[in-house]
Amino acid sequence: MRVVAGAGREDVALVYLAETKEGKWIEFVESLQPPLPREHKWVLTISTLYGCPVRCRFCDAGGSYRGKVSRDDIIAQIDYLIMKRFPEKKVPVKKFKVQFARMGEPSLNPHVLEVLDILPGLYGAPGLIPSLSSVAPKRTDGFFEKLLDIKKEKYPASFQMQFSIHTTDEKARGWLIPVDKWDFDQIAGYGMRFYNGGGKKITLNFALMHGMAVDPDILRRYFSPDIFLIKITPLNPTYQAAKHRLTSHLPQLMEKSLVSGLEKAGYEVMVSTGELEENRIGSNCGMYITKYKKDRQLSKGSYTYRLESL
Repeated sequence: MRVVAGAGREDVALVYLAETKEGKWIEFVESLQPPLPREHKWVLTISTLYGCPVRCRFCDAGGSYRGKVSRDDIIAQIDYLIMKRFPEKKVPVKKFKVQFARMGEPSLNPHVLEVLDILPGLYGAPGLIPSLSSVAPKRTDGFFEKLLDIKKEKYPASFQMQFSIHTTDEKARGWLIPVDKWDFDQIAGYGMRFYNGGGKKITLNFALMHGMAVDPDILRRYFSPDIFLIKITPLNPTYQAAKHRLTSHLPQLMEKSLVSGLEKAGYEVMVSTGELEENRIGSNCGMYITKYKKDRQLSKGSYTYRLESL
C-alpha cells in the first residue's frame, strides 16, 4: 500500500489516500476531539471495502464497488497511522478508538474478523477500543457469530458495537439503506447476546434527516434501554445526500424535544455534532477519492481542503 495524498488539519482530522499494489484506491482517517489532546482521545477510521455494494442514499462510498480489502491492507492502514505518531508501536492514549467505518460495510468482509482477532497483540495500546458500525445486512449471520466469540475472548469490556438505523420507519429505512437487512427484532436479539450483562451498551445510530421519523415508542418496543443507547449525529454534506435531496434535521435538536422524549423513554442519549471543520475536510464520511480522481467540488461545504501529495 502506497500513501499518495492527504488533506486536513493536525488539530482536527486528516484524511489519507493510498493505492494498493493491485491499483485499487483506499482512504482512512485519524481524528481528534478538540479540545482533548491526542493523549486523551485518538480515533482511527479504517476502510474495509473498496467502495461499498450497499449504496446507502446518503453515503459517497457506495460507488464502483471493487471488492474486499485484504487483512494485510486493513492492518497497513492502522500501522501507517500508528507508526507516524508512535514509531515504537506503543500507543499511550487513554481512549484509542479504531473504527471499521470509513469505506464499506464491515460485515461483508471476513478479513475484519481476522484483524480484530490479532489487533491487541500488534501494538502496546492499553486504551484500545475497537468499534464496528453496521447496517446489519442479511446473510451475515456467520460474521456476527464469529464477532461475538472474538468480543467475548478479546474485548469483554471495551468493544463498541453500533447499528446504523437512521429512522424507526421501516419503509423509509428500506429506501435509505437499499439492501436486505435484519429487522429490529433480529438486531435487538443479537444486541442482547452481544451485551451479555457487561461491557459497553450497543449503540443505535441515527443521522437525523428531514422526513425520517425517530419514534421513542417504537424503539422501546424492541430495544431495552438497559442494553441499547441512542447516538444522534447530523447528516454529513455528501454528494449522495445532495443528489437525493436529503438534509440534516439536527438544528431542530435545539428544541431538545427528541432528546427529551428519548430520555423519558429511559435511553441514554449521545448527541454527537462533531467538529464542523470535519465537513470541510471530508473526514467524517467517505469518499475523498471522488474529489481526488475527478476534482469535483460540493457547494454544501464538504471536501474543500486541498489534497497534498505525500
